[in-house]
Amino acid sequence: MSTTLIQADLPLPLRHRGKVRDVFDLPERQLPQGARGTGDHLLIVATDRLSAFDVVLPDPIPGKGEMLCRISNFWFEKTAHLMPNHLTGIAVADVLPEGIDPAPYAQRSVVTRRLRPVPVEAIARGYLIGSGWKDYQRTGRVSGIALPDGLRQAERLAEPIFTPSTKAAVGEHDENIDFDSMVRRIGAELAEQIRDATLRLYRYAAEYAAARGILLADTKFEFGTDADGRLYVMDEMLTPDSSRYWPAEEYAVGSSPPSYDKQIVRDWLETQDWDKTAPGPRLPAEVIERTRARYAEALQRLAGIEIG
Repeated sequence: MSTTLIQADLPLPLRHRGKVRDVFDLPERQLPQGARGTGDHLLIVATDRLSAFDVVLPDPIPGKGEMLCRISNFWFEKTAHLMPNHLTGIAVADVLPEGIDPAPYAQRSVVTRRLRPVPVEAIARGYLIGSGWKDYQRTGRVSGIALPDGLRQAERLAEPIFTPSTKAAVGEHDENIDFDSMVRRIGAELAEQIRDATLRLYRYAAEYAAARGILLADTKFEFGTDADGRLYVMDEMLTPDSSRYWPAEEYAVGSSPPSYDKQIVRDWLETQDWDKTAPGPRLPAEVIERTRARYAEALQRLAGIEIG
């Protein structure tokens, strides 16, 4: 069984504590000799915290952070020929402060370049589901893209589409925008680079996953630029938290298929007398275990990695 980590408390400068990830600055002195002088670096730790409806719940999912990190790393390596990413290749054990046991951090952490995040969520959709399905029902469009009449929930699109959204502040919800709005926010050249990279990565990952009996309905990428303006994919990549994966054998048009994510938790929460504000309710052990098993199955089917 993986180590459970709810919060990373390290004697390093804390840059950001998100819903799942704790991000630390890495001072130059913490880097291996050969990496010094190569730019700013971060240590990103994926904890086992679980958020639902924008609330971090009181109970973690044991090993979730490790599983998400390992799926991301698998995809970063698999797609490096398509798009550069934020990983440096520096071992986590080589940057931890003296006296810190590397074991709890080795599989759930990465050393990355510090990049300037692009303030837009980059989403590719190959199927009509989620907020895209809601937009289509209301307007016949998704992020300004007109789609044929008569499409049903979870239907596969003729071609994947790029549907950006805003990056909402903590506690608020992202909002779908059209491509022209994205251009006004970040400029045409960068917007086109991100659209092309997003669709290229999605098509590659969807084909790979399909060969393993999994449908990649949609996914969200984060991008950042370095001091020279070069574009990188960053944060997490093609994980069950940032993507909607469906078992192919359970897929059917007209309904929402089960996905490899925290849907089990969301479904249980919908049965509770809870107003979706903090603090969230405690999760039953059975819900925690089923959710953990779902993440583990995704890791095994996609990356071939078995986890206890």
